Amino acid sequence: MKIRTRKLFGTVALLVLAAVWALMGMAIAQTPWLANSGVLQAAFYVVAGLGWVLPAIPIVSWMSRPDAT
Repeated sequence: MKIRTRKLFGTVALLVLAAVWALMGMAIAQTPWLANSGVLQAAFYVVAGLGWVLPAIPIVSWMSRPDAT
């Protein structure tokens, strides 16, 4: 697969990942046990805000692989 095609698929995958991650984060943030505690909210938003990077790393590394010769 050429790098241009990988970048197209990777971009779509990253957009889907970001959308699903945000929707799941919003759904979890509305749970009563989390909505009632400021400390838990702060910890949740730090983890949720940075947590999408771990699943994105393999996608980005796959996208940036050089073409096979």
